[in-house]
Amino acid sequence: MLFSLKIANNQNNVKFSLNLIINNNMTKPIPIFDKQIFWDINFDNIDYKGNANFIIERVFERGEIDDIRQCRRYYGDNKIKEVLLNSKYIIQSRLHLIAAIIDQPIQNFKCYKLQQSNPELYPY
Repeated sequence: MLFSLKIANNQNNVKFSLNLIINNNMTKPIPIFDKQIFWDINFDNIDYKGNANFIIERVFERGEIDDIRQCRRYYGDNKIKEVLLNSKYIIQSRLHLIAAIIDQPIQNFKCYKLQQSNPELYPY
């Protein structure tokens, strides 16, 4: 994709031209997460695109702030918001942190609505 910007000022004979090439096929470097977050799977075989929902949920549930930053950088805030708002289970202590990070009230989370409709299933 090529974008061009040309600015000309006839009074001072100032001309400025900028061509910007954006390559949509550029890949982002994979995030560096603490391996303890993914203690139960083979960390070296993680499919970052195919298992995005699992990775996002796991990082926000068990990760530290640096892991969450890496996740946000790689997946973007819109994808993270979509995944976490539709997650069926988020531990209560992390739900408030996540709500603050993505700037959403806890009432908008699917997991919160499920917890309210069946409180005996969520004893924590």
